Amino acid sequence: MTATAATRRLAIAVLILAAIAAFFFFDLGRYLSLELLKSERDTLADYRTAHPLLLGTIYFATYVAVAALSLPGAAFMTLAGGALFGVLMGTALVSFASAAGATLAFLVARMIIGDWVQQRFGARLAAINAGIDRDGAFYLFALRLVPLFPFFVVNLVMGLTRLPARTFYWVSQIGMLPGTLVYVYAGTQLGEFRISLGLVLAFVLLGVFPLFARKAIAVLKARRLYAHWPRPARFDYNLVVIGAGSAGLVSAYIGAATRAKVALIEEHQMGGDCLNTGCVPSKALLRSAKLAAQFANAREFGIVSAQATVDFAAVMERVARVIKTIEPHDSVARYTALGVNCLRGTARITSPWTVTVRDGNTETALTTRSIVIAAGSRPLVPPIPGLDQVGYYTSDSVWNLRELPRRLVVLGGGPIGCELAQAFARLGARVTQVEMLPRILVREDPDVSAQVQAQFEREGIRVLVDHSARQFLHAGEEKILVASHQGHDVRLAFDAVLVAVGRVANTSGYGLEELGIGTTRARTVATDGALQTIYPNIFACGDVAGPYQFTHTAAHQAWYAAVNALFGNLRRFNADYRVIPWATFTDPEVARVGLNEIEAKEKNIAATVTVYGIDDLDRAIADGNARGMVKVLTAPGSDRILGATIVGEHAGDLLAEFVLAMKHGMGLNKILGTIHTYPTLAEANKYVAGNWKRGTVTRGQWAILDAYQGWRRGANGLGAVIAQLSALVRDQRPAYASDAAEKVDRRAAAGASH
Repeated sequence: MTATAATRRLAIAVLILAAIAAFFFFDLGRYLSLELLKSERDTLADYRTAHPLLLGTIYFATYVAVAALSLPGAAFMTLAGGALFGVLMGTALVSFASAAGATLAFLVARMIIGDWVQQRFGARLAAINAGIDRDGAFYLFALRLVPLFPFFVVNLVMGLTRLPARTFYWVSQIGMLPGTLVYVYAGTQLGEFRISLGLVLAFVLLGVFPLFARKAIAVLKARRLYAHWPRPARFDYNLVVIGAGSAGLVSAYIGAATRAKVALIEEHQMGGDCLNTGCVPSKALLRSAKLAAQFANAREFGIVSAQATVDFAAVMERVARVIKTIEPHDSVARYTALGVNCLRGTARITSPWTVTVRDGNTETALTTRSIVIAAGSRPLVPPIPGLDQVGYYTSDSVWNLRELPRRLVVLGGGPIGCELAQAFARLGARVTQVEMLPRILVREDPDVSAQVQAQFEREGIRVLVDHSARQFLHAGEEKILVASHQGHDVRLAFDAVLVAVGRVANTSGYGLEELGIGTTRARTVATDGALQTIYPNIFACGDVAGPYQFTHTAAHQAWYAAVNALFGNLRRFNADYRVIPWATFTDPEVARVGLNEIEAKEKNIAATVTVYGIDDLDRAIADGNARGMVKVLTAPGSDRILGATIVGEHAGDLLAEFVLAMKHGMGLNKILGTIHTYPTLAEANKYVAGNWKRGTVTRGQWAILDAYQGWRRGANGLGAVIAQLSALVRDQRPAYASDAAEKVDRRAAAGASH
């Protein structure tokens, strides 16, 4: 930028700021009021009759100035246009003046800081610039037709983009015209200065216009998207579902239950990841591993001669049998009986209404009103040098093992890595767990991670946090992992490596790219709140849609996707993620719903933290599982539950009480007032509520109770009681800290609910 150009821009900016300052300093806004218009109606009417062109020119110039300087008063000017000039002339004046003023504001913003913004933030704005280049006119039209943002904000923000000025002008001219008509008509009624049916109808129209405009935008957008695709005259199906995992099965079930004609396409195995390589086999393996650990600890329970020899191949065969036993729940036979047409093969979306299925050399085309994408996810395998050469397992392929690895390296400290690391260690492998972050289970609170890591280390698992896998190599007959830790290389010999660093959504290979359906930063299919893609009849749910990768959330999303796909023309439902529970099935288990401490801090949400240590629980002590805790976050000064984390035996089961409470708006007082069977682990939920209750009692309140009971016993005179209360009632500090280390009388705390 030359010095002359910079000086010119600075001068223009100073002039604009001076004009805006003068507007407010001289209170020129008082002239833009309906009260003034009403008081001067006769004078203005006479002037309009005598000098229509001059008044129109003055009005036009004033409107342009108001819009160009982004001053308050555009709505008044539009209403005044109708009151002064009628519907036809008022609409013409307002339409051209508003578009001209908006374009001037657009150009000023671009001239003063637009180039600087593009130069300074060009890399970050790359996606926005690409969207503006491709669909800028449509975006602006939607903003003009449905005023989501104030008039002047759109003008200024668009000036910072690369949208051409001529495009901005004509789109603004057309896009603002429907709203201009409504406002100008309302102004003609205001010109009568009385309440009339027309005035009432005008304001009703003002209220409902955005709703109709939003619907019109949706229709126009859909027509634009579908314009390139031939629409079938009739459809083979109401719904085609791609993927027969948890999300796909539930979607197909709902479709069949509502008498829709449904096709379900699966390339590999019915039941998807959950049945075949995820939840079911991992829990079967964990059960065998837990039994082996119980045998190893038999002496703790007074059983001195118990011994167990693990037959790893037999363990894995049991895992396969468990899958076979559950398999009929998700089978082709079951879903065919429900009315679903189950097709085996590779699906490809070839148009918004057509899906082809290829099975070998056979290809079948299906036409459908709606499509639900439930393609699931796959293990993420990082591009670490040498990994392919040494060979590796993932959570998909580890079930093929029939010989226990003597030395196993587990890459990843998330839920999958932790569950499988502990299982293989308990079955006899020497396990080293490598995590690049400072702790395992990083999504949980640090004290939760610490309890799980401590248990792992007691069981002989070598947990290496803050270690980044850098290279795999062969050293003679040995396989070696070279990991980086604090700038130094650490060499780890192993016999097998399990890669468990997360999962990635399956978003390629079935036609999304050709249809222009995009993905998010998390590499999932981009959807709105109703799980709808850019095409109104194509939806996505489960792992492929995110944001969670749990079987229960996939099923939860599937209801919304299927119902919206089948009945969205009548009513749409947005998926509800307010209360999402999850569990990691290590020993001890970790289960959570809602916020934990680290999330509350990240989101700057104030919370009261209450903890109950399960080492204090009678049933846990009797069972030999006296470890863990229940931690609850509540809104300050309230019993409203913001989140709960449980660490301990059957934590996933115990969490259900908090899930129910949060879902239905029940607080800790309700849990405290509920009878829990003794002795059970569920009492821990009541005792944490009791700790919370005791934490709300202040020292002043205890002093009042002490003085009152002393007076009842005759130990204190009334005057002494009053003096004592006067001194202590002001002390409202909590009497008890909500701390796991502080032991309280549980039964007294439980009785404090009343």
